[in-house]
Amino acid sequence: MSAIEALDNPDQVLQRAKTENLISPRFYTTDYAAMDRLDISAVRAEWDAMLAEYEGDNNHDHFKRDENFAAEIRTLEPALQKEFLDFLVTSITSEFSGCVLYNEIRKKVDNPDIKKLMTYLTRDESRHAGFINQSLKDYGLAVDLQKLKATKAYTFFKPKYIFYATYLSEKIGYARYITIFRQLEKHPELRFHPIFRWFERWCNDEFRHGESFALIMRANPHLLRGMNLLWVRFFLLAVYATMFVRDHTRPMLHRAMGLEPDDFDYRVFEITSEISRQVFPLTLDTDAPAFRAGLDRLVRARVRFDAGRERGGLRGRLQQAGAAVTGAVTFVRLFLHPVKRHDLPAQIRVAPVW
Repeated sequence: MSAIEALDNPDQVLQRAKTENLISPRFYTTDYAAMDRLDISAVRAEWDAMLAEYEGDNNHDHFKRDENFAAEIRTLEPALQKEFLDFLVTSITSEFSGCVLYNEIRKKVDNPDIKKLMTYLTRDESRHAGFINQSLKDYGLAVDLQKLKATKAYTFFKPKYIFYATYLSEKIGYARYITIFRQLEKHPELRFHPIFRWFERWCNDEFRHGESFALIMRANPHLLRGMNLLWVRFFLLAVYATMFVRDHTRPMLHRAMGLEPDDFDYRVFEITSEISRQVFPLTLDTDAPAFRAGLDRLVRARVRFDAGRERGGLRGRLQQAGAAVTGAVTFVRLFLHPVKRHDLPAQIRVAPVW
């Protein structure tokens, strides 16, 4: 089912990182003046404790290769290598996207709370992107990050959209990484690349990043009620659907780790939904048969769209258009699917215990 193109040289890697479609990571700008006006006084105690954790920097020594790293790199069969390289490229694009956005906010705000937070987030995401790029270099395919920053298209998002989307991307990133780490911890013979050994402490960075945005949203409760709940619902669905479709274009990557894409994705959704109860008063009913059937239809629509693109010509364009309509209608139906509602907890922060 994979429609991933082979990556054979740095130019192709850069082009893949610059790709703009519904499931590719994006670069963002925002309203920096609005960011500067944020007030987190309502969550001061938890905020200060979190900033102290950032300052302690328990991962300062983590993103360095050990002496066994190079020896553990295996020769992969071509289809698996293609999917793994695509995973690395989309991962570095996502990490570097955060680095760029956080650094721009840091430079353009005077608010000491936000400036300090963005300094720490930039530090972490820079480490993550650099560590992934080292693994791409092993294949002669490092991403020119400065050229990517200068040439990739940027999308403007209001601060609240940044909060919803970034919170979810960080928390779902944690859930993905810890699920992979736990699987390979049980089955080390399936660890086909050493980078997976870093995932446990790495995903704790992602978890804490999400905590930061949870505190910002809980300190500004208007973001979590009224019409804004429709945006919460939209971003929950968009993040989940994007992950589901993307993972089903990389079936060999997951199966090489002993994971079936469906089982893996629904486990990640379960963890992310449980965590997100700290800040969102609703969660998606990802266990409902109708919801799962809708995600499957999105995957089939994506497959038909990619097949139409490969076919080309008028028939190919018509096939793409039909698949796009099917995908859009399916997304709307999923958006309208009943959700689960709950009260928000008094204590905001949670621990990464999964």
